[in-house]
Amino acid sequence: MKSEHSTQLDPTGLKRLHRTWRQLPAPRLALICENLNSPYNVGSIARTAAAYRVDHLWLTGSTPGFDQTATQKVALGTDRFIESSTVPTGADAVAQAQAAGYVCIAIELATHSVPLFTLEAELGPTTDVCLILGHEGHGINAKTLQLVDRVAYLPLAGKVGSLNVAVAAAIAMAEVRRWCWQNPHESPAEPR
Repeated sequence: MKSEHSTQLDPTGLKRLHRTWRQLPAPRLALICENLNSPYNVGSIARTAAAYRVDHLWLTGSTPGFDQTATQKVALGTDRFIESSTVPTGADAVAQAQAAGYVCIAIELATHSVPLFTLEAELGPTTDVCLILGHEGHGINAKTLQLVDRVAYLPLAGKVGSLNVAVAAAIAMAEVRRWCWQNPHESPAEPR
């Protein structure tokens, strides 16, 4: 089956396309970045977070801040669209997120992890979610992991068993946003 001829959207069409998604009701989404050593990963996560309307971003431990040149090189100033806090530990950030009403989901390859997509049925499309991401080599701190509400992973079908943390963050954000966009009666109209 051949698809219809497509052309790239002009700036007006692009604004219309994204405006319809922005107008859909969506629960709050937040992130905790714990001990991410690479400012490039932090910048990439910030840019994706701004695109997926993340409400708050906690930077903890050794995670580089937005004041670093390397972080800004990738974030391209998109951090201005996200409220952020720097706190000493991931455990402190989880406590703050839970106090603010978020269900905290660690993205971690750990015992009792479940595929992230399976949490949609349990949590539903209106739950405020905070995703926790840890160091690529060491993962999320054990104390932080014990405090979260759920632990989930991103199923992989290839021969590589893990993802870059910025890529994992992007996939997880898209998945959680999909939960509230899933209803076909709420899907935005096609761009004109």
